[in-house]
Amino acid sequence: MTDTESSPDTAPAPAPAATSSVRAGLDRTRAAFSSLQDRRYRWWFSGQVLSSSGHVTQAAGLAWLVLDLSGRAVDLGLVTTAAMLPILVGAAPAGTLVDRFDRRRLLLVTQVLLLSVGALLAVLTATGLVTVTVVLAIAFASGVVAAVDGPARQVFVLDLVGRERLASAVSLYEVVMNAARVIGPSVGGVLLALVGPAACFAFNAATYLLPLGVLVALRGLRARTATHTGERAAAGFRAGVAYAFGQPVIRACVLLAAASTMIFNQGVMVPVLATDALGLPPQGFGALMAAFGLGALPGAVAAAGGGAPTGRRVAVLAFATGVAILPVGLAPGFAVAVVAAAVLGFVSIWWVAAANTLVQLVSAPHLRGRVMGVWTAALPGSALVTALALGAVTDTWGVRWAYVALAGSFLAAAAAGARALVAHDRTTADPDGPRPTTSP
Repeated sequence: MTDTESSPDTAPAPAPAATSSVRAGLDRTRAAFSSLQDRRYRWWFSGQVLSSSGHVTQAAGLAWLVLDLSGRAVDLGLVTTAAMLPILVGAAPAGTLVDRFDRRRLLLVTQVLLLSVGALLAVLTATGLVTVTVVLAIAFASGVVAAVDGPARQVFVLDLVGRERLASAVSLYEVVMNAARVIGPSVGGVLLALVGPAACFAFNAATYLLPLGVLVALRGLRARTATHTGERAAAGFRAGVAYAFGQPVIRACVLLAAASTMIFNQGVMVPVLATDALGLPPQGFGALMAAFGLGALPGAVAAAGGGAPTGRRVAVLAFATGVAILPVGLAPGFAVAVVAAAVLGFVSIWWVAAANTLVQLVSAPHLRGRVMGVWTAALPGSALVTALALGAVTDTWGVRWAYVALAGSFLAAAAAGARALVAHDRTTADPDGPRPTTSP
């Protein structure tokens, strides 16, 4: 054998670092989708993709219907206010219901009500009986139901998958939301063109059938987070809000959630940026929204594969999100804006999934529904307040300064909460572990 020939004893071994890196990547990928290993969650996840797409489809049909009925853009704002006001005001008190009653049964009620509202709107539209006043009333009713449905859905996910897979489930829900932003308008556009807005509302109503079927099939599900019925509703609400704002790490995340609403509400500032600042046609507006959604998908997977988030990770991602807002608003042209929107989608979805998971994991089990009610009131509920504030900045100084204001407020919230988030990692305790028993 020559010197250049290799033998089994001298064959080069695989590089340990490369092998370890590949294995770590595979482990993160498996962790990202670990919640889907649970058959019950797979069905629930599929139902959420469908119903979220139906909700966005109805929103598209509703906007067309209101403009057709009145021709006034201000009525669109009134419909948004009617839908969001109950969430802003009612989500935190509704969290008391989530802690007091079985989440599966509570969701059965909310899904039936949302299906009924969609069906009623479809019938009234098809028969020509719908008016702007009727639309406002239905939007308000939907908001009332959503105020309960939002926190109930979030805690129900924990009941389904447990603490170990919660990061995966929460992050995959962000995939659901971004998929709905793509599927919903596409379906809505086709239905509007071929049939009319009544078909959009009927489609939305039909999408709640799958989640309802899943909930019925899960009638034997045992809640992992116990319900708590030993206190009056008003006292329970006060205790929940006091707890949420009394815990530094939860308070920091809720403040950031409230400051982030205009990042995720793409229909407020992005159209003005596209048309007024960048001079783009309507297709440009759609491209910016699509870029955000495409960037968000790997962001959600990154959050899902990272396991239980730390406070430090949430803080770092919050600062990264605040910085990423600026290139979108200050982009000199379309190409830069598209890339910046994708980057913002990536880091912001990673941040919001990590923050949501952290809040659920650190919350006391018997108060978790109320805490998530406070979170829902902040995001998306506080969009009513932030939209008005940033709208005023846009009208006065222009949309680019509105983006600067958004970035500044979010970075200020991140700075205010960073110390609490980092300190949390040094004092982490398991809220679902053994706890002293107390009387109701």
